[in-house]
Amino acid sequence: MNLEPITLSQALASFDALWSPRIVTRVNDYDVRVAKVEGEHVWHVHDDTDEFFLVLDGELNIALREPGGERTVRLPTGSVFTVPRGMEHRPSAPAGAAILMFEPTGTSSVGDRHAEIPDHVDATTGHPLGS
Repeated sequence: MNLEPITLSQALASFDALWSPRIVTRVNDYDVRVAKVEGEHVWHVHDDTDEFFLVLDGELNIALREPGGERTVRLPTGSVFTVPRGMEHRPSAPAGAAILMFEPTGTSSVGDRHAEIPDHVDATTGHPLGS
């Protein structure tokens, strides 16, 4: 674990890959990840964990498949939202965004169940910052 402060803007400037989260730090058994996103992710589900999003820059949309149908949550800069475990969802950012996620270490970026993974989405449990 890094024992020095981490500037999120510098962390985000250290990589260009979209939908490829970097682990900024760990808190107990959780990763704090940052990612640059643009376009659509993939429909997916995390069976055993909630997924927390904080929008650092831009706007993130999260489509949800709920029992009553689909809806989209719009998150402008500074907004937070938690997708409950077991809920199918698909993040997207038509104009691009920078996000921070908080989730258990080892959580896959494409969940436990997912649609076909497009080439622009990195199926990962997070990359170390600087890689």
